Amino acid sequence: MRIIPAIDIINGKCVRLSKGDYATQKIYNENPLEVAKMFQDHGVKYLHLVDLDGAKASHIVNHKVLEKIASGTDLSIDFGGGLKSDEDLKIAFESGANQITGGSIAVKNSEMFKSWLQKFGADKIILGADALDEKVAVGGWLEESDKELVPFIQSYLKEGVRYVICTDISKDGMLQGPSFELYQKILDSTPKIKLIASGGISTFDELPRLAEMGCEGTIVGKAIYEHKISMKQIENFILNN
Repeated sequence: MRIIPAIDIINGKCVRLSKGDYATQKIYNENPLEVAKMFQDHGVKYLHLVDLDGAKASHIVNHKVLEKIASGTDLSIDFGGGLKSDEDLKIAFESGANQITGGSIAVKNSEMFKSWLQKFGADKIILGADALDEKVAVGGWLEESDKELVPFIQSYLKEGVRYVICTDISKDGMLQGPSFELYQKILDSTPKIKLIASGGISTFDELPRLAEMGCEGTIVGKAIYEHKISMKQIENFILNN
C-alpha cells in the first residue's frame, strides 16, 4: 500500500482544515516545498497536493506551488482542487502533476470528466469521491449532491476509472480514525478499483489495517503535522512494504 502524505494549500501556505471547513484552517508551514522535501528525505515517493483556493474559486490557483514542488523534488504528485476545464488540466500537467483528481467535475459535468479519461488515460485521472453520510459532496465540500457514493463509483468504473480517492468528510482532520466500514463496502462492491483511503488517520496501527483490507494507497495529513504518526514510522512502513 502506498503512503501518500497530503499538502493542502491556501495562499501558498501549507494548511489543514477540519471537516473541510475553511474557518478551521491552521497554518503548518509557510513553505510547502520545505515540507515536500522533508517527506522525500524520509523515503516518501508520492504526494497528494490540494489547491484549496482553487476548490473555492472553481479553477486552478496554486499551480506555482505545484511547479516548485515538482521541480524541487522527485515526488510523484497527484493534484486536485477546482479543476474544471481542459485549460486547468493543461496547466496542472505542465506544472508537473503526474495525476489529477477530479471530484466536483465528475458530478456536475460527467461528459467533461469522461473526456479527460479518454484523452489522458485512466492512470492520469483519479476520481475524487468525497462523501458525507454516503452522499457525494462537491464544491470543496461546501455542498452535498444527491448521488449515492457506491453507485457513483460503480458508474465510473464502467467508464474506465481505475483510481478512486474516497474521503469521509465527517472524519477528515478529526484524528478519530478512518472509515474502515465505508472502505470495506467500496472494496466489496468494486473489487477492481484502486482505492485510496483518505480522512481521519490518527495512529500508525491504522495503516497496516487499511493495507490488509486491500486499499491501494492511504493519504495521511494532520496525523503527520500533529505528530500522531512519526516520519520514522512512515519510513519504516515504506521500507517494509
